[in-house]
Amino acid sequence: MSPQLFNARFGRLIGAGLLACSLAAVTAGCSKSEAPAEKPSAEQIPESATEYKPENLEKEAPMADKAAPESGVDYHSFANTNDYLVKHVDFDLTADFDNKVLSGQAILDLKVLNSKNKPLVLDTRDLDIKAVRAGIGSDLKPVKFSLGKVDPHLGTPLKINLPKGANKVAIEYQTSPGASGVQWLEPQQTAGKKHPFLFTQAQAIHARSFIPLQDSPKARVTYKATIHTPKDLRAVMSANNDPDAEMDGVFEFEMPQAIPSYLIAIGIGNLDFKPMGERTGVYAEPELLEAAAKEFEDTESMLEATEENFGPYRWDRYDLLILPPSFPFGGMENPRLSFITPTVIAGDKSLVALIAHELAHSWSGNLVTNASWRDLWLNEGFTTYLTNRIMQFVYGDDRYKMEMALGYDDLKADLDDREDKDEIMAIDLRGRDPDEVFSNIPYEKGSLFLYELEQKVGRENFDKFLLDYFNHFAFQSITTEDFVKYLNNTLVKQYPDKVDAERINQWIFEPGIPEGAPHPQSDAFTKLDPIRQQWLNGESKASDIDTSGWTFHQWKYFLDGMPEKLSEEQLKELDETFKLTQSKNNEIAFSWLMIAVRNDYEPANARLEDFLVSIGRNKFLRPLYRNLVENGKTDEAKRIFEKAKPGYHPLTVKVNSKIIYGD
Repeated sequence: MSPQLFNARFGRLIGAGLLACSLAAVTAGCSKSEAPAEKPSAEQIPESATEYKPENLEKEAPMADKAAPESGVDYHSFANTNDYLVKHVDFDLTADFDNKVLSGQAILDLKVLNSKNKPLVLDTRDLDIKAVRAGIGSDLKPVKFSLGKVDPHLGTPLKINLPKGANKVAIEYQTSPGASGVQWLEPQQTAGKKHPFLFTQAQAIHARSFIPLQDSPKARVTYKATIHTPKDLRAVMSANNDPDAEMDGVFEFEMPQAIPSYLIAIGIGNLDFKPMGERTGVYAEPELLEAAAKEFEDTESMLEATEENFGPYRWDRYDLLILPPSFPFGGMENPRLSFITPTVIAGDKSLVALIAHELAHSWSGNLVTNASWRDLWLNEGFTTYLTNRIMQFVYGDDRYKMEMALGYDDLKADLDDREDKDEIMAIDLRGRDPDEVFSNIPYEKGSLFLYELEQKVGRENFDKFLLDYFNHFAFQSITTEDFVKYLNNTLVKQYPDKVDAERINQWIFEPGIPEGAPHPQSDAFTKLDPIRQQWLNGESKASDIDTSGWTFHQWKYFLDGMPEKLSEEQLKELDETFKLTQSKNNEIAFSWLMIAVRNDYEPANARLEDFLVSIGRNKFLRPLYRNLVENGKTDEAKRIFEKAKPGYHPLTVKVNSKIIYGD
């Protein structure tokens, strides 16, 4: 989740993204091999099989050089969704912790969209396809299949020749140990240190690394699953979980609502459950369970407040799964069971905006979904806007204003660091890894756009618009153009003197922040500016600053507003007064370590190394590694990275390898 599947704001909340998701946004990739896949054996493809030619597919889908991407086309899937739609997946998988593979079978129910009897094309990545059967109903027989050429971003297309009228396909397969969407953790990488752990992260296009399917957000499926585990471990999924299920090594799940593939998720570990409310609870290792349940005890209140304002919660339960620290994102919005990093368990609920964000995805993202990764802002912009509103419902106006102001600052920082083409909400991602979409642009620019609409038409009217929007597009995947058409037929028609199409297009299809856009601010922050400046000028001592009652948000604002360079004396004074190097709040520690790295503050070196080794969240890792490299400490970055790499997620390894080694 997610995911990712992320820099400043996304990491604090999430996506998504992310990844998923998932979410401070990280330009994450996958750790898949880019070598061509081995050709299927003779047993896999009969001699009469026609070899799949990827160039034929490229003519149907893809990567043509056009002035603008075609609306509704998913440039990151090989699947021929115009010929077939997979409507349901039934899979049975065994988790082999010794060999780090999932093996078993996936059965796909097909809706045939034309009578041409074309081959079915699915998405895969590093899967060992052992056998394929197809037919009508339960009458399935072996059929010809072949794997195409490996694409460095998309994986490998799987072509299956279907008998006429076939509506079901069964695929026997096994994942690779390095599957980009699966992380296998050794016992020492978990909180309890006694049992291994597995979790998947499918956003953006990593579901294809553990299930052969149409890995596109516009293709929604229901699913049933049977997961086989060691008998001392519990499996959970983005489905109907039973905390009282017998620990016999076999767990069964069902997701009755149609979801996109990136929301299929599996977690396996030494997990206990604790309820937090009538419809909410938390799964976690026993060592983290009580702290997590206490930290996130307001989740039920968040759910109720969101329902009251934006319509019913349609997923039955909303539970949390607390993952080990190597999870690369803040959270991932897997329906019914959000995956959450333990780095937000601060002991004071200061970082629970992340929970609000993942919950908000139950309306924006999971219920109404982007049709392609070009349209991610429809997921994350709406979700970020809703997150701020949820925080206001539960924690009041001051918290709301601080969240909004920090989000605006994060957006401005991201805009200063990006090319114009990457500042567009409906971004052109053709020929690129879709994980590159995750930045503050879809999150914070999307949210700011919605905030401007709210300001123009009034909150009550805008809330009605959102309620109608979620109901109108419920359980659908839509494009940016679908949204614009809906907006033109609603708010633009209802308030022609306040909302106009030209301004909407400027927000969505042009870079930067439009002139005259709202600038959220908070008095809780502006009053810190003179306090910081007086200390910098030597007019006061750090011990003179009254920090009693400061929130995490104020600490972050205070530290992030420091100049690039501070003297050794200033660093020592701050650290000794406020114990920043020892801070238990990971957000505060991160802001302080960024200052320490660029100023070569040696007393923080041990904490920096421990931080980078013990946490896998890319929202923190990516800026810190980049900071080390930019400040002439590449050798130190390499040493720590190589030490930490065995415990990192494949996405984390890929994105930070690029920073450290330039590959």
